[in-house]
Amino acid sequence: MANIVLGVATSHSPQLSTPTDQWHLHVDRDQMKKDLHFRGNVYSYQELHDLRKAEGLEKEVSEEKWQERYDQWEVRMAEVQKKLMEASPDILVVIGDDQRELFLDDGMPTFSVFWGEQVQVIPHEGLHPSLEAARWSNFGEQVETYQTEPALGKHIVEQMMREGFDVAQLTRQAEGRGIGHSFIFTKHRLMKEDLNIPMVPIMINTYFPPNQPTTSRCYSFGKALGKAIRSWDSDKRVAIVASGGLSHFVVDESLDRLALEGLEKQDEAILASIPENQMTSGTSEIKNWVAAAGALEDKKMTLLDYIPAYRTEAGTGCGMAFAWWE
Repeated sequence: MANIVLGVATSHSPQLSTPTDQWHLHVDRDQMKKDLHFRGNVYSYQELHDLRKAEGLEKEVSEEKWQERYDQWEVRMAEVQKKLMEASPDILVVIGDDQRELFLDDGMPTFSVFWGEQVQVIPHEGLHPSLEAARWSNFGEQVETYQTEPALGKHIVEQMMREGFDVAQLTRQAEGRGIGHSFIFTKHRLMKEDLNIPMVPIMINTYFPPNQPTTSRCYSFGKALGKAIRSWDSDKRVAIVASGGLSHFVVDESLDRLALEGLEKQDEAILASIPENQMTSGTSEIKNWVAAAGALEDKKMTLLDYIPAYRTEAGTGCGMAFAWWE
């Protein structure tokens, strides 16, 4: 049977791959937003700034603090990459979300599995200037082809159906639609440059109403996914990657720490206690971690670091986190 040798999880925010001398471009974008999600409500930038004024977040947004955070996560990213490469996986099962990349309003599945022979990156067009610096890691600089593992992908689809998950499945991309940033980031930041370890892309619709799965459903999905991988008649070594999160585009440290506590303790009740109306926008990517935790429930999670990366006094930014299961 296939052997799950390791699980890793990292944030994949473009901010991770943007030099700090360009973070002012993220600030410019944040200040124009009128749809910032925070603790179940939606605010304009100015409204959020007024709401969080008493928190004294100005101390978090100096150039010195920004560089400290950047240096901190560069170390953590290198540690995760090293750990993953040392495990020598034959296949990566990557759990990510699709943000109108492969899927649009003509079909937005809750859970989906790609099991074609290969999947293609199609560079994003019309990026905001704040995102261009991270194009290489998140959005594609050129057309690329990633190897996949069709046999395992098909097996996962078949087994998930038996486990009560009616997953969507696809073996080819619609014209002009490329694989999403969850998977581009995994290739360019978690693999060594000369490696192209075959992936099985698993996509969860964490973002777009009305068919997002609940946190509890994601944990159950993960458990079924782990069971499916282990039942595959192969001696391949499989690593699971969770890509995304934590809270963004507004940092919520209390939510992040509650989610991390539930993940570390493998406590479904803690995870289920997070209000669904707070698992919105980028914060919803925590559910990718939750699904991975379900698949890796026979292993222990080690939290390497949690880095609240504030960009503005209003608290915009991303809660960056890095972990593995072994």
